[in-house]
Amino acid sequence: MTLTLLDWRRRVGALYAAARSATDPESGWRTWRDGRDELFATHPDSPLDPAARQAFRGLPFAPYDPALRFDAVLEPAPAQRLEMPTAEDGVVPLDRIGTVSLGERGPLDVWWLGGYGGGVFLPLRDGSAGTTTYGGGRYLLDTVKGADLGSDGDRLVVDLNFAYHPSCTYDPRWSCPLAPEGDRIPAVVQAGEQLPPGGWY
Repeated sequence: MTLTLLDWRRRVGALYAAARSATDPESGWRTWRDGRDELFATHPDSPLDPAARQAFRGLPFAPYDPALRFDAVLEPAPAQRLEMPTAEDGVVPLDRIGTVSLGERGPLDVWWLGGYGGGVFLPLRDGSAGTTTYGGGRYLLDTVKGADLGSDGDRLVVDLNFAYHPSCTYDPRWSCPLAPEGDRIPAVVQAGEQLPPGGWY
């Protein structure tokens, strides 16, 4: 680990802070998207290798859909603990803290990611996984790493337009917890980061 990785995390946190404080959700999403593209193109800890950065022209995203933003109540759910093995961090515990509803798409489990400090973790594996999005799923929230769209009392902002691929999608040196069973839905979510249509950069 290096101070450049610390810088990456600070910048990611700043992008989410800008999204939370934007006058409207779509403009916040555009700021976040532009910043994510800049990090991928220029940052030393980009998950793209130097050759891929040279060819990089931006991450593909579905158009913003305001209907896919939820001010979701965190509903109670039976306690469950998962232990997720990772290549670098050993076994990472996940404790279910509740569920959020995505309307007709169904509920998703919300997890507390163990480790020092901890944080809220909300992955998603939808019907697009393995075709237009990464087979292991995408992330909606990962507050340990600054991916946080806000909360108020028992509510979490869950915006499917912010669904993003974890770094392991682009570089196998990163290890990423994948979406557990309670975060898998059959419906295709036509929102968020997509795989490059012509393959990897």
